[in-house]
Amino acid sequence: MIQHQLKLRPNAKLEKQLDEWLWILTGVYNWAIRKIENDAADKIYYSPKRFQNLLAGHSKKVGVPSHVIQGTLSVAYTAWQRCFRKIAGKPKLKGARRPLNNIPFPDPISAPDGNYIGLLGLGRVRFNKQRLPEGRIKCGRLVKKASGWHLCLFIDAEPNQIIRTGQGEIGIDPGFKDLLTLSTGEKIEHPRELEAAAKRLAQAQRGKNKKLAARISERVANRRKDRNHKLSRRLVAENTKIIFSADSHKIVAKKFGKSVSSSGHAQLRSMLKYKSLTGGTQYIEVSPKNSTRTCSACGCLSGPTRLKGLKVRHWVCSMCGTSHDRDINAAVNTLSAGAGTSLEQV
Repeated sequence: MIQHQLKLRPNAKLEKQLDEWLWILTGVYNWAIRKIENDAADKIYYSPKRFQNLLAGHSKKVGVPSHVIQGTLSVAYTAWQRCFRKIAGKPKLKGARRPLNNIPFPDPISAPDGNYIGLLGLGRVRFNKQRLPEGRIKCGRLVKKASGWHLCLFIDAEPNQIIRTGQGEIGIDPGFKDLLTLSTGEKIEHPRELEAAAKRLAQAQRGKNKKLAARISERVANRRKDRNHKLSRRLVAENTKIIFSADSHKIVAKKFGKSVSSSGHAQLRSMLKYKSLTGGTQYIEVSPKNSTRTCSACGCLSGPTRLKGLKVRHWVCSMCGTSHDRDINAAVNTLSAGAGTSLEQV
């Protein structure tokens, strides 16, 4: 199963219809969220199929296809299931400040004809022509972004295999000054997409131009995603084993704020994880505990610690006298941890 996005080119009439659907489905979603919450308090629970059929017969009343309504109910049901299993927090209602921005199409979709694709209840919709992977389109989702409407397709096909260009093994230490530091000594520079757009974004926000601010934020996210796609593909192609020091992003974000989201390490980790499956690479995530303060030469815990130690970028081991670059030493220790060597001092 692979995912592919199409940039749609709807006319004014179709855009108006899609906005009306979003408004109706927002009410459906909010009703479903409150329905599950109130019934659960009375110990009334539903199976997925039974819950999807609660609004049977409402399709003609609201002018939205029944399967689209069922797909929205399924999204709300899944949100509560994740909450009950403590995978995610309590789902929130949609509104002006937190709008619903997607329309599900849970049924299979016919293959496009040229640069037109047929959608249930919408007819033939034009999109920017591009080559689609061969396979059966199992379902789709219309997503409204600042740049317009996009159709996200889920295609039953195998991803292209990543061609191997090397046989290395690396440990990766993520950072904010340098994006990544590899155990080979290479430091990958941070592109700083957010900082480059910060001035223009601030001007748009001060001018209360919400559309421009949203468009700039989307461009920053697209550039970050493009960078992570290229970097993850390169690392998987060059190495047979990748060990990543997996920091807790929630804890780090409380201290470093925007620099965490600007780095996009969580997104990069997820890309490395699924691309390693097709590239024949072993991907391992290890705890970053003591990776910085452990001497990679002798294993002594003599390195800098705590927040004050963040300023120390180079240090000398008090036990063996080895001089270390802080980040490279942490990347080497990450590689050792992935190979089964403990970072705890024996």
